Amino acid sequence: MKKTLIVGTVAYDEIETPKKHSGKILGGAATYIGLSSALFSSQASIISVVGGDFEPSFLELLKSKGLNIDSIEIISKGKTFYWKGKYHKDWNKRDTLSTQLNVLADFNPVVKKEDTYSEIIVLGNLHPAVQNSVLSQMRSKTKSVILDTMNFWMDNSLQELLKVIKQVNIIIINDEEAIQLSGKDTLFAAATEILKMGPEHVVIKKGEHGAMLFSEKEFFTTPAYPVNKVEDPTGAGDSFAGGFAGFLSQSKDLDFETLKLAVVHGTVLASFCVEGFGTSKMEKLNKETVEKRFKEFKKYTRY
Repeated sequence: MKKTLIVGTVAYDEIETPKKHSGKILGGAATYIGLSSALFSSQASIISVVGGDFEPSFLELLKSKGLNIDSIEIISKGKTFYWKGKYHKDWNKRDTLSTQLNVLADFNPVVKKEDTYSEIIVLGNLHPAVQNSVLSQMRSKTKSVILDTMNFWMDNSLQELLKVIKQVNIIIINDEEAIQLSGKDTLFAAATEILKMGPEHVVIKKGEHGAMLFSEKEFFTTPAYPVNKVEDPTGAGDSFAGGFAGFLSQSKDLDFETLKLAVVHGTVLASFCVEGFGTSKMEKLNKETVEKRFKEFKKYTRY
């Protein structure tokens, strides 16, 4: 069992779809990563920051899942990071209506001594300078550093981002981000270029079309789990990362065969996420349900 450290946002989201408007609800990259990884024996701690307006019951929810929340800083006079987005009939397209950094604007994470020896680190979508700060505080030879990032940081903090990428073992990004980061025009060429930047493995998410795993000499691809009805795709990518890291936390080896299974488990966790609004489905999920879907998925993809 490997101790996991999750760095990312614990936040408020507000989501609009063609059929529903959520109002202000629990969100944030670290929240989804944590809820997913907690379905495995991940011994996960979350580093984040919230304001005094953050609902205490949400912290209790995370704690009830076995997540260590001691490093979620509470700024009593501040406001929690807030994101509002609107989806259209095409779930792959969304508009960001509002982003309020609030307490996140001055977030300077401090890694507790016991967490500096974590074997798996998941760097959720944050400013690369914050991600670099966390990596500089680690004391042990971390077995796996997993990076999630997005095109916003490629546009605005590319050099800082490249410093982070040099230090990670695995980068998880979507297909559009892979093309932008690499400057290439196919996913295979993109992965080859990104591997040159430092990571040992590249995972490219393709939404409803599954995911791809690359190393210098090996390649694996999997379809997405067939979901009949999508309620809300918010957090699917973070749930993928949480499932991926959670599976690695209970694995003895971190070889390519293990990473393939981690990709499949990430895909399964993402499929649950999109079936509920916000974190609703992830909050109620249990290990038995996840394992049942994993076995179903194996039947669908075996030939």
